[in-house]
Amino acid sequence: MRYLTDHRAELRQNPESLLPGVRSVISLGMLYNGPEPLSTEFENAERAWISRYAWGDDYHSSIRAQLEQLAGKLLDVGEFRWRACVDTAPLLERSWARQAGLGWIGKNTCLINERQGSWFFLAELLTTLEIAPDAPAPDRCGTCTRCIEACPTDALDNGELDARRCISYFTIELRGSMPEEHRAAIGAHVFGCDICQDVCPWNRRAPRTAEFGRAELFAPPLERMAELSETQFKQMFRDTPVSRAKYRGFLRNVAVAMGNSGLGKFREALGRLAASEDPVVAEHARWALGRLV
Repeated sequence: MRYLTDHRAELRQNPESLLPGVRSVISLGMLYNGPEPLSTEFENAERAWISRYAWGDDYHSSIRAQLEQLAGKLLDVGEFRWRACVDTAPLLERSWARQAGLGWIGKNTCLINERQGSWFFLAELLTTLEIAPDAPAPDRCGTCTRCIEACPTDALDNGELDARRCISYFTIELRGSMPEEHRAAIGAHVFGCDICQDVCPWNRRAPRTAEFGRAELFAPPLERMAELSETQFKQMFRDTPVSRAKYRGFLRNVAVAMGNSGLGKFREALGRLAASEDPVVAEHARWALGRLV
């Protein structure tokens, strides 16, 4: 994840690099919490877990369209220049959102809103308009350490995240082999991880969004995932965040999840993956076979 520390790191601290003459940053959040159970409430060893935010279509395009609508309405105030930013621009989103009063940055490193919880996407509208700033939200994590205690790989340390131990990093960003000492703790996760948000008390009353997500992306059968061809993978996850893991990484993740299930019924599927021409997929499948009963 060198893109966080390379030449773009300095750009993140200065929105002027994205929009010369910028005077205000409008931070927004879009909820994505569906009615499905949390990962900590779901128990089915035959199924994979995909992170909650990835159950729907890629949020970048849908949020960008809403930012453009907002900019259009603000133009009634007068002429100004603007730029919409959704996750991909070099901008410290959580920091700006905190300063704008959307919430505080919790011990799980997520932005938490007192009424909405943390299940929301962040986006920004940079403008040359002069807008009175809001006040940052107070930190309300207090002495609670549930997220830190619940992390299976001990990736959290009181507001700091060690990506080298994070399940989301392992299953999304990492392109090679997973550290063998952390594979068992990954459990059934094949894309991302929600545990530190699932256990957060501020999410107990988080609003639900009934329209978010595709039913087939909620806890899909591991056996079916292992059988996907590269073409089928691209078709199933087209326009969803899951495509970021790439086919090779996804099969690697599925193999690890199958091994962690301990179910002998996956022996045949893992045998096929162990014979894969891809050395990373094959190595993880062999590891998984060694964990089956």
